[in-house]
Amino acid sequence: MNDKKYNPWTIEDEKIHTESVIEWWCHEIFYKTLEDNKNWHLNASMSEYGKNNWCGSVSKTTFYNLDSKDRYDYLKYTKTRYDKPEDIGFSVKEPNAFMRGLFPNYELKMRDPDHDIEVDIKCIAKAYPHWISQDVTNGWLPWGLGAYRYGFIPKLEITGTMKFNNKIKRIEGTSYFEHVYGNFNFKKPAEMLSGLKKTLSIMVKLGYNWINKTKIKLPNTIELTSENNPIGYDWAWNVFDNGWTIFFGNIMLWISEGPGFGTLILSKDDKNYSEFSDIYFKYNKIKYSDNFDFYYPTEIKVIAKNNNELLHLTYKQTAEAREFIQDLNGKYYKSYVICEAPGIVEGYYSDKDKKIPLKGFAKIEPQRQVSVFGHSKFRTDFLKPPKKFGIAFDFTSHYFLKNIKAKFQLAPKAKIKFDFKRLDGSKFHR
Repeated sequence: MNDKKYNPWTIEDEKIHTESVIEWWCHEIFYKTLEDNKNWHLNASMSEYGKNNWCGSVSKTTFYNLDSKDRYDYLKYTKTRYDKPEDIGFSVKEPNAFMRGLFPNYELKMRDPDHDIEVDIKCIAKAYPHWISQDVTNGWLPWGLGAYRYGFIPKLEITGTMKFNNKIKRIEGTSYFEHVYGNFNFKKPAEMLSGLKKTLSIMVKLGYNWINKTKIKLPNTIELTSENNPIGYDWAWNVFDNGWTIFFGNIMLWISEGPGFGTLILSKDDKNYSEFSDIYFKYNKIKYSDNFDFYYPTEIKVIAKNNNELLHLTYKQTAEAREFIQDLNGKYYKSYVICEAPGIVEGYYSDKDKKIPLKGFAKIEPQRQVSVFGHSKFRTDFLKPPKKFGIAFDFTSHYFLKNIKAKFQLAPKAKIKFDFKRLDGSKFHR
């Protein structure tokens, strides 16, 4: 795994970027304990914020026992202590965690003292790294008025040990690894005025690419919701049984059904990556948050096209999501919440020559920024010939406790219909 032709990451890319406002590293790992053949998933992340060698740090773990459905959450805020060896890329640690490495070798040790769980893991990349929108912006994406660089490795082989219930067991499995850094602010996305010129350039490049690769047509339905505002996203990673991998990241522009404005990145050989920009998505199932007045998807239908290639996929969370909350305490937004859970993916791939059924394991992670006005929805259905011709609207507001429906139909018979309902506010987090 040392062919530079396939590896766009340099040592400087992988080292700690102390000039960044935020930087993080994350592993998503599916593994088995060899002694008892139990299935687990681990989300392990470390993030840093601040500039010029002073910063705060967050380490976070979520352990899922996929057989018993038990979940163990841990979060630690601290002050980061850097290692700075020049030969291993990056190294960051705090009392209960460390991550370090340089492609293709990575290590992590994460401890959850609240539940007495500890893992010690070595990772060897089986796929080459990739920057999101690599050919368009070289990995740079907008966030509010700021920007960040987003890279990932979609397949690593992991080995190590897990200590749990005073027993140490060997583990083996598959991991995803990502590294993100840049100048942006989750709490104040409009704060980074100094980087506005760069951010606008990134937006223009991404917009031009989307227009050129997407067949724009009038959909049957467009649904807009307050929680799908532009600071949120839908994210998924998966490995299929045939070894193919996918990264899916959808930018939220209030749309909750209709055209996607993100990317789907497919690799069939762990070396070459194809980015799909022509995306349609729909939420087959949604869940009302345990903490706030918003909904998030637990099952997502994704249809992505790239020339003659078609991917038709359904992502399903198969465990209760952890709602990881960061308070904003803003005038318009209460918090942002990451609703993460392991799951599965099923569907098919087709091109002009063949159709291949696909299934595999997946991690699904919607993030939402929660409005102080709670959930609202505006749905438009376009009634098309030959059966009907017209348009229908459905508006819901939990803040105003109203649901309003309207239908304007011209054919086969002209109709105008209105319906007003008052909602029960006791059912919502207000």
